[in-house]
Amino acid sequence: MSASRTQFYLDKQNAKFKGVCSGVADYTGVDITLVRVVMVVLAFATSGWVILGYFATAWLAPKKPIGLYETPDDAKFWQGVRSNPKRSAAEVRSKFRDIDRRLADIETHYTSRSSRSLAAEIDSLR
Repeated sequence: MSASRTQFYLDKQNAKFKGVCSGVADYTGVDITLVRVVMVVLAFATSGWVILGYFATAWLAPKKPIGLYETPDDAKFWQGVRSNPKRSAAEVRSKFRDIDRRLADIETHYTSRSSRSLAAEIDSLR
């Protein structure tokens, strides 16, 4: 079974304690320092209840597989998919439309009359 890039994982590579805050930061794309500060504030605001949730998450959540993302851009893409799948799909469609348009421009240039006449001139020089 392969690892799902849309699942929450504990991020042990960037962890300070159990990897919950770094996992939340990785999952949401929010800066890890901000996640840690919010966790501390919530710990005080909830009289420690959030700490129980923290340990429950640390116990239940799976560890992030090594090499889950190939590049930092890959990580950003999957964070976007998790936060807004429709926008991510629209971005992918837009990129494919752009690639399709560029390929059509190349095809038009390659098959145009001027490129054929240029090829004929080059052949006549041989």
